[in-house]
Amino acid sequence: MAENVFLELKNITKAFPGVIALDNVSFSARRGEVHALCGENGAGKSTLMKIINGLYKADSGDIYLEGKPVHIQNPVDAGNQGIAMIYQECTYVPEMTVAESLFLGNLPVNKFGTINWKYIYQQTEELLQAEGLIDNPRMVDGLQTKLKYLSIADIQMLEILKAIHKDSSILIMDEPTSSIAQKEADDLLNKVLDLKKRGKSIIYISHKMDEIFKIADRITIFRDGRVVGSDEAKNLTIDKVISLMVGRELSNDYPKIEAAAGEELLRVENLNRIGVFRDINFTLHAGEIVGFAGLVGAGRTEVARAVGGLDPIDSGTVKVRNKKAAIKKVADSVNNGIAMCSEDRRRYGLVLMRSVRENMGLPNLARYIYGGYLHKNKELVEIQEQCGNLKIKTPSIETPAANLSGGNQQKVVVAKWLIKDPAVLILDEPTRGIDVGAKYEIYKLMSEIVKDGRKGIIMISSEMPELLGMCDRIYVMSKGKIAAELKRGEFSQELIMQYATDSAKASV
Repeated sequence: MAENVFLELKNITKAFPGVIALDNVSFSARRGEVHALCGENGAGKSTLMKIINGLYKADSGDIYLEGKPVHIQNPVDAGNQGIAMIYQECTYVPEMTVAESLFLGNLPVNKFGTINWKYIYQQTEELLQAEGLIDNPRMVDGLQTKLKYLSIADIQMLEILKAIHKDSSILIMDEPTSSIAQKEADDLLNKVLDLKKRGKSIIYISHKMDEIFKIADRITIFRDGRVVGSDEAKNLTIDKVISLMVGRELSNDYPKIEAAAGEELLRVENLNRIGVFRDINFTLHAGEIVGFAGLVGAGRTEVARAVGGLDPIDSGTVKVRNKKAAIKKVADSVNNGIAMCSEDRRRYGLVLMRSVRENMGLPNLARYIYGGYLHKNKELVEIQEQCGNLKIKTPSIETPAANLSGGNQQKVVVAKWLIKDPAVLILDEPTRGIDVGAKYEIYKLMSEIVKDGRKGIIMISSEMPELLGMCDRIYVMSKGKIAAELKRGEFSQELIMQYATDSAKASV
């Protein structure tokens, strides 16, 4: 075994019905190292991590800790052996406090056999102090602060604190920054580098190449269940990693099709929701992709949800093709030609245990059920047509949505609304948590949707490069208001951030 290697996996194979998830994979993690894993969704990264964490058992192959063979039975066993995993979608008990969560499963008792709360609160405060989080007003009061009041970034940091408290030697992080703002992401990355200095082994999964090359010492690339490349980060480039991931060169990261703006599809005037956003004015024309930029909490999603009928509007006007639309619920928006795809596709966009066909058909039942019975042939033809047009990779339209990759799940969400042929499509974080190749496919799909000049897209994104690469215009929001409207050719990352942080004079 190579010097300083703490964890080593040799010739790991894992198969599920109809697919080989891992094919003879070998992998290692050293002390004091950040080892990044890259690969498209479905490439095998998460399956390998679940084997390390004890959620899955390999069909064949060996695992070694400090050179000794081990058999990891379950996540509790993994934790006892110094392995901690921080998932992309954090699982937590909202009604628990910070202190209770840190000691969950290991609550100390006093000599009377009751829980030693004094010790728990003292240890919680000392840990927050030691890790530089004592100034976080949401975290510091471990006695009263419940997890439901924490931000996603706070929850991620709390998971890291648990690992530190348990003195874990290996931390597996699966897309930890996919749902948090840039400042919070920077804080988390700094914590990762700090843990590396303490001699921890960090296995870091991310689709964000800038993050990977900022913190990684080594990079291993997966494709189709196999390791197709592994090297020191200093010997690799972003283009090389992407090429290995997708098995081809991506000649254009953002396949934007230039289309002349057509008729005005949507006009929002003086839209207000008390305490959330105010005086919102914007337009969308046929053939356009219009972006909404801003920091987390700026009000971008809230505006989209109001226009999409998910949240109430206190005052203001929404017009579709110059006709006033009275929007009080989702059906009102849909009937007026507006459809919204939520940022959380698994929670709000899909019924995961249901099939691809059922998910696409759900908002279109009135289209297929009439005259007293289901017109199944019409349903099948239209759904199969969407699967073909959007290149949805699924063994069958009867496959459960949960079995699809993130990129293909996103396509199913888009497809179910395209069947209704909306004029306005709102995409909230459309590429969140999906790999580079799948992102490229989503970008191509967006360009295809608007290129015929009949539809327009509103895209909300926290990823600045995709806003710059795909949008014709960008509205920048700050503190619940639109701070600027920028046209293609005018906007830059620096200028957008100036408006987002209130450090530039508004030009709306």
